Amino acid sequence: MKPARRILFRVLFYCGLWLAVCAAIGIVLGEAALHPPRLPIGPDDEAMARSEAARNRAALADVELRAADGAILRGWSIRAAAGNGNAVILLHGQADNRRGMLAPADLLLRHGYSVLLPDARAHGASGGSIATYGPLESGDLRRWAVWLELSQAPHCLYGLGDSMAASQLLESLTQIPEFCAVVAESAFSSFREAAYVRIGQQFRTGPWLGQTLLRPAIEEGLLYARLRYGVNFAMASPIRAVASTRVPVLLIHGLADTNLPPRNSERIKAANAAAVLWEPPDAGHCGASSAEPAEYERRVIGWFESHAGH
Repeated sequence: MKPARRILFRVLFYCGLWLAVCAAIGIVLGEAALHPPRLPIGPDDEAMARSEAARNRAALADVELRAADGAILRGWSIRAAAGNGNAVILLHGQADNRRGMLAPADLLLRHGYSVLLPDARAHGASGGSIATYGPLESGDLRRWAVWLELSQAPHCLYGLGDSMAASQLLESLTQIPEFCAVVAESAFSSFREAAYVRIGQQFRTGPWLGQTLLRPAIEEGLLYARLRYGVNFAMASPIRAVASTRVPVLLIHGLADTNLPPRNSERIKAANAAAVLWEPPDAGHCGASSAEPAEYERRVIGWFESHAGH
């Protein structure tokens, strides 16, 4: 074999080997994203929810509904006895459950808001075999919004979500334009952007690794999810949804967030001049309420109160 052909053969061999390795990595990461760890709802969670409802003189109820694909979705409704007539859907992050939103629920109940805390599909006590980070969850949120409208007829319906759920909340704005306002903390701007960050975390590098050497792994993982499960992660794009919405959006992103860098919310903000972005300097991932509790309360409650009907 001539030297030039030998070199070409080796190049093609190692390129093929690299693509095969990337395909394996992409499948592993795709399966991990589609099947996040499930944190069940336990007796302690139920007790904490009942205690919070009692402390705020509110009525707690277990609720469930059926999603479009037949999955049973479950959550808590905590209705303020002498509230302001408004309701907020509170959405938890990846690998968490509704208990993770009891702290903001307490804040909102104290200000007279009724709250709905659902478990996302494939999380907590909700059904669903896979998480899709928006494509299916947007429809689920639409059904929860309809349930609230029929059961409570709130004057205004609001949404508040953290991390994964912040992104899903923003993606749902195309299906739930009747939101009076929403708050999204530590959202990703697109699933692909989040994948760059996550793959960098796996190998303890920055997002550059996913954007360059392991980009084929991400693209093959996205293709695998689409072919194996029919999930198009390219549709998980908060930035695209916010660009076209008229719903008032408050973005919160701590500048100390190393889980999902603040540039994600900065890009979402750039897509819609009407969106507002607060970046508390010392807050980590979904940590604004811990880093600056008084300012968090002022901004979130003020945002809802200033949009009592858009």
